[in-house]
Amino acid sequence: MSPLRDALIRCGAVRFGDFTLASGAKSKYYVDIKRASTDPHVLRLMGEGLGAKARGAQRIAGMELGAVPLAAAAALSSGIPFIMVRKRPKGHGTNTQLEGVYEPGMEVVVVEDVTTSGGSSAEAVKVLREAGLRVTKVVTVVDREAGAAKAFADLGVGFESLVTASELLKEAKL
Repeated sequence: MSPLRDALIRCGAVRFGDFTLASGAKSKYYVDIKRASTDPHVLRLMGEGLGAKARGAQRIAGMELGAVPLAAAAALSSGIPFIMVRKRPKGHGTNTQLEGVYEPGMEVVVVEDVTTSGGSSAEAVKVLREAGLRVTKVVTVVDREAGAAKAFADLGVGFESLVTASELLKEAKL
């Protein structure tokens, strides 16, 4: 078993019950990466895995809220600076959707906590592309294996995960 998979289970990030996901889908399990990212040991493991998969990129990007600590941890692990992607412009100050230092044409890897359909990461890809950045792939901590890979392929973006739902739930009785 992978140390990350075991750490996600140990910290209580995997929960069972009846849940509605951000995509609107119903599920018998929920992966609470926010809970995991508040545990320094688990955050370190996620950051190391994400940072390794971002090697070669010029920036790492994460959508607020859940992916920001992941992007920061990946940046610390890899030495690659990160960009925070807001869901919408903040409406004051610089009034931008992107926070961080970047230049058009830079290669970016988007990090995500959990992907189902890929909707929120696809939105981040759109915002980054509108700023002139080249998004090469999305790396998620957990892929629920429910369509995100196809969504990113359709966008011309690579897709990788640190753990899949089938690996995470291997011994679970749903």
